[in-house]
Amino acid sequence: MSSLIQKIKSGKLWDFPGGISFPKNKAHPRKKTLMYAKIPREIVLPIRSYTSLPNTIIPKIGEHVLKGEPLIKCYNNRASCIPIHSTTSGMIVAIEPRIIAHPSGLTEQCIIIEPDGNDEWYPLQPLEDFSLKSPIKLIERIKQAGIIGMGGAGFPTSTKVYSSLKKINILIINAAECEPYITADDSLIQNHINEIIQGIEVIDYILKPKLIVIAIEDDKPEAINSLIQATKNKEIIIRVIPTKYPSGGEKQLIKILTNMEVPSGKIPIDIGILVQNISSIYAIKRAICDGEPLIARVVTLAGKIFKETLNIWTLIGTPIEALLNEFSSRTNKQFEHLILGGSMMGFSIPNTSIPITKTTNCIFIPKSNEVVSPLHEMPCIRCGYCSNVCPASLLPQQLQWYAKAKQFEKCKEFNLTDCIECGACAYVCPSKIPLVQYYRQAKSEIYTCEIEMKSAQRAKKRFESKNTRMKLEKQEKEKHLKKLREKHKKQLVSNKHAILAAIERVNKKNKLNQIDNIPNKGINTQSKMKI
Repeated sequence: MSSLIQKIKSGKLWDFPGGISFPKNKAHPRKKTLMYAKIPREIVLPIRSYTSLPNTIIPKIGEHVLKGEPLIKCYNNRASCIPIHSTTSGMIVAIEPRIIAHPSGLTEQCIIIEPDGNDEWYPLQPLEDFSLKSPIKLIERIKQAGIIGMGGAGFPTSTKVYSSLKKINILIINAAECEPYITADDSLIQNHINEIIQGIEVIDYILKPKLIVIAIEDDKPEAINSLIQATKNKEIIIRVIPTKYPSGGEKQLIKILTNMEVPSGKIPIDIGILVQNISSIYAIKRAICDGEPLIARVVTLAGKIFKETLNIWTLIGTPIEALLNEFSSRTNKQFEHLILGGSMMGFSIPNTSIPITKTTNCIFIPKSNEVVSPLHEMPCIRCGYCSNVCPASLLPQQLQWYAKAKQFEKCKEFNLTDCIECGACAYVCPSKIPLVQYYRQAKSEIYTCEIEMKSAQRAKKRFESKNTRMKLEKQEKEKHLKKLREKHKKQLVSNKHAILAAIERVNKKNKLNQIDNIPNKGINTQSKMKI
């Protein structure tokens, strides 16, 4: 490990297999100060977006809540439970199903808040010196702040950090932001660099890694300069990597910086590495030093209805419609596609009522020629381009066949779970096959099947446990009845002996009475004769 660290410090970089290069369309907003979106007319907060477990909602409908106030009760023994906080002050007007930010377009129970416009804060508990607290206490504060990975799948940051205690050697801060159009992290670095450095110091204190590396693509000169200036007297390495998609993928970034590969089915912690998105690092600083939960994030607005690409601070739970009404340059907001996320890894959503979540980094409204319709799908010509660009070294063609045929065991055999859904395969496909859509559908069905299987296994276990319990209860009952029967039998025998003894006593008494009566009769006869 020491030799590897020396190589990293010397500036050596490696490469990952596959990947593509294309125009990133990131030139417009980088030099501008971040804007703040207005408080919307309503806030929509999905209850189970960040946890698979049901939780107890603290306030009731009609109650007034403050900005940053916890809205659900999150138990300490639930590692996957992420607290939800009110993102502004106002009244809870409903708890009802709403469409959420998910490719399925399904509804989910949401807490609906009507803002009062005062934006009044819930009492906060900032820390002037985080080094006075133990790492475990700081991790608990990160959890209670509701922080998740803000650049990927949204895995709970507290769980990720806790699992890394005394296990990692290298901490990688991911500022690559390789997705086209998206410049949210770029703008965050330029406008809040000092707070980001403080966040890194917090994680450094908790984990004590041997090396900290900030990775950023070379198409962000202003952000790179900000990082270099802020880390002059710090033991933090800034590593500028070539612009190549998807270099911001966790496993791909590890390969570029360390030449180490995360084995299939494993996570970076298993090889002594932790990767954290730079937006999550900023949120950690706000949570630890300022006591603020994660209630807002930077979102990129890009596409044809915007005069230019914008980066804005917006409250979590803000409906997309509110942002379009405030920042769109067109009065006619008709569009064919509305994509949440970038042009490569984003997904289409059905309407603008869907709220911003903690993982929403971009709202992209493409032109007609920037999106390929599923109606244009043609048969595969077996060109192999998809395999050449796959950064996970998979076989996209075979995976698509198996996913389409619903041969999920084959999908598992060909490591579908290692697919990061980067969209590189679909981008180069001459047949315009929406490969990622097939993969997402297959993953969803595999996940559903696994849940059903686990549920069936739990039901089977409960059934077997019940049968075992009933069998034992039956045996105990029979044993108890046997004891009662034996006791009753003994009692009957005892009673029989008692009855026989009583009868014998009565018979003896009767015999004695008969013997006593015989002489008396004789005496009386003689007396009568004498007379």
